[in-house]
Amino acid sequence: MELATHVDSTKPWYRQLWPWLIMSGPFIVVIAASYTGWIAFTRQDAMVVDDYYKQGLAINKDLRRDSAATNLGLTFNARYDAAQGKLTGSLLSFGHPVTGKINILLAHATQPEKDKKIEVQVNQGDFTAVLPLLDLGRWDVTVENAQRDWRLTGTWNWPRQREIEFKADLPPAE
Repeated sequence: MELATHVDSTKPWYRQLWPWLIMSGPFIVVIAASYTGWIAFTRQDAMVVDDYYKQGLAINKDLRRDSAATNLGLTFNARYDAAQGKLTGSLLSFGHPVTGKINILLAHATQPEKDKKIEVQVNQGDFTAVLPLLDLGRWDVTVENAQRDWRLTGTWNWPRQREIEFKADLPPAE
């Protein structure tokens, strides 16, 4: 008789704490895995390039452009004024002003949809370009002429670096 009384006085399993604590672990794992799967299928992996072989072949061509910038003794300086939304700077060749059109590519380190390409006219070495507000973070900067004969590259940590300066520094081509 005592046994029957003891069983009747206990709570059913679903009113106990321990089964719920034990089941909560696998439940949390299922939710986390579902969320991770959703992220994997809805977002593009921006770090993977579709045709890596062709990009590998293009490296030598890019190195020739870097060497051409060195042969011209190019120096690029720029300063960004976020309040006015302007990028101002200069382009010099062996200390002398350069004139012509250049392209400035600001590539976001992890989000390609935020990349910006600016076409600028350089007059007597100086330029001013309209540049909307930049996101905070690291930017890969490429400066090249309109014909893509030369290029200067570097990184810019905005807003930690208010000014940037890139110099062609490859050994001159022989």
